[in-house]
Order: sequence, then structure tokens, then C-alpha cells
Amino acid sequence: MSCWLHIIGIGEDGLDGLSAGARAQLEEAEVIFGGRRHLAFLADDDPRERRAWPSPFDALIGQLRELKGRRVCVLASGDPLSFGVGRQLVAAFAADDIQVWPHLSAFALARARLLWSEQDTVQLSIHGRPLSSLHGVLFDGVRILALSSDGDTPAEVAALLCARGFGGSKIRVLERLGGAGERVRSTSAEHFDLTDIHDLNVVAIECASDSAAQWSPVAGLPDNAFQHDGQLTKQVVRAATLAALAPLPGERLWDVGAGCGSIAIEWARAARGAAAIALEPDSARCAMIANNAVALGVESSVRIEAGRAPAALSALPAPDAVFVGGAVSEVSVLETCWDLLPEGGRLVSNAVTMQACQALASMHANVGGEMRQIAVSQTASVGRFSVLKPAYPITQLIVTKSH
Repeated sequence: MSCWLHIIGIGEDGLDGLSAGARAQLEEAEVIFGGRRHLAFLADDDPRERRAWPSPFDALIGQLRELKGRRVCVLASGDPLSFGVGRQLVAAFAADDIQVWPHLSAFALARARLLWSEQDTVQLSIHGRPLSSLHGVLFDGVRILALSSDGDTPAEVAALLCARGFGGSKIRVLERLGGAGERVRSTSAEHFDLTDIHDLNVVAIECASDSAAQWSPVAGLPDNAFQHDGQLTKQVVRAATLAALAPLPGERLWDVGAGCGSIAIEWARAARGAAAIALEPDSARCAMIANNAVALGVESSVRIEAGRAPAALSALPAPDAVFVGGAVSEVSVLETCWDLLPEGGRLVSNAVTMQACQALASMHANVGGEMRQIAVSQTASVGRFSVLKPAYPITQLIVTKSH
């Protein structure tokens, strides 16, 4: 027997909604895993072993491995590979061991009820994930489907929308989609009054801004998008720095001496699955990083480490790119970052002071790369006239570790 583990998506219509192939695999299974709601679809007199999902959920992988060689089914809601358990399971087992039998996802059912096309809809899950992830997709006119954690989630979504200035957004709550108890109700964020909401629900949002700030997904947010104490890579320089760092999907950044976290946060916003570790010794600034990550929708993608470089670096998972903004004048910080950077990784560092510029010049002499200077001038008043007032020039080192 090659394929022994079958992941079967099941909806509110229960066993009747399964395809013939999925039903056949379920009938042949010796051991069946699932949530209590899923297992309740089985007949009371079914003699086969059934196991509820363990807590913590990660223990499921070990339990499944112990059953290799037997016929095992895992029941999961809707499409197991749409924000479901399927992602973890297919990553843990060989392709020959596992087969997925999808049902209609909650998103597909919701779009059908709303007549929304998939390509015109933002879909995300806030089931076991931060509610703040919504901040990253709130734009006037955008349609969002959010998979809820429970019956309290829709009201929490409405409160978040009002706090962000999207109180006029239309909300529809779609409960128990595909089952006999299906229900769809409409309201608005500012007048949210729905009660008795089933835990199994999807929230549909038609975003309407009340002149709220809408932060572009393009790197180079205004400085006032961040809570900071002055330790901030300014907008124009930050945009140039992100361009030099060149974030790609799934990559990890070290932001060393992160300050308020602006580089780490913009990195996490720039590419799908991008993540950042913000290393900062000051506890007040660590709190600012946390607040900024929440406000800009990347709470789950930015990890904050309260520590000082270079001592704290060796314990971190390897980066794809490193930005050194603070402590640039300490040559040991740059050298340690370079030593720990895997081949093919990028290092970018910005300097203002002569000592920091000397450290970058020394690094450039040793490892190569490109050095450039960024000069920015902005309007300022001199009496009744306006002038362009230059800021301190920024010296930047950009280098890729060659294979």
C-alpha cells in the first residue's frame, strides 16, 4: 500500500456531500481523525477507531506517523488546502503517502452566495490568526472574505473597521454555509447589531473609507505611519533601502538595531510570506515595533527579539537578507552579520556618521559590493521664502554574498 493517508474535506452537508472517491476512502479507513463536529457525521454504531484532533494540534503529526501502514483518514472542513490542516500535513509526509479529497471551501460557497468572483476578492483567515491582519488589506472599494475564529469574530471585525475609519463598510455574515442551518445576514460596521452568530461563519466586507488613512503596499510609507521616537529610517531613504534589500516571497530579513521596526515591517508587507526578525535592545522601542506591526497588518510576520548585536545574532534562524541600521559603527556587528549570512544572501547597511561610514568603507574593501550616497532635501521656510533644506547624506553599502 503506497497511499495510506487520506485528507478528506467535509462540509455542513456531511457525508452526503462527499464525492464517490472520498466516500470510498472513508469507508475503507481503519482510523479516522477529525474535529468533534466532523466525527459527529459518522454513524453512532460505527465500530472503527475515531480520534479527535489533539491539543496542541502539532501532536497530530506524530500520531499519524505511528499509524503508517494502516488506512487512515483525516476529516477537515471544506478544502483542506485552503487555510486548513492540509498545508501542515502535506509538508510532513511524502507525496506518495498522502492524498487530498477537497470539498467546496467556505470561500467558494461564500462567493457563490454573494456573486463575487475570486480574482476580485481578498481572502484571508483570522481563525487562529491575528485579527490585525485585516489592516494590511483595508482599502476603499476592496471586497474581503475573512474566515472567522468563532461567533464573536464578526463584532470584533466591525469594531476594527470603525477604529480604522471604515465604519461605513457593508458587512455580511454567512453562517453554516452549505448546510440546513445556512444563514446570511447584512449590516454595516458602524451599526453592527447581529447576535447569536454561529461559530462556523465567514465575514464578507465591502470596504468603504470614511477618509481614513490608506497605506500603499508599495515600500516607502509616510513617516507618520509609524509610532517612533525619532529612531526611524526616513521615508525616501527607507524606500531606497527596501529596493536594495529586494524582498522576495517567503524570505526572512534580520533588521539589526531595528528602532521602531520600519524596515522590518515594510519588508513583511512587500512580498507574500516574507518574514522579518527585528532585533532591538531598547524595551520601549520593542513595544513600538509591536504596535506598528499590528497597525500595519503584519503582526504574525514580524518577530521581535529584545537583544543586542552581535551577541544575540547566533541564536536566530538564518536570514536571506540583513539590514544593519543601528550599531553600524561597531565593525564586529557587520562582520558577524556577514559571517552568519548564507551564500546568496544580501546585506544592506546605512550610515550617517563619519565613524559609521568608515566601518562601511572597511567592509566594502573586504567583501566588495556597491557603495552609494543618498542625499535628500526638503522644503523649509526662511523668512518669507522657501528653500530646499538638505538632510544629512546617507551612505549605503549593498553587497550579495557570492557562492
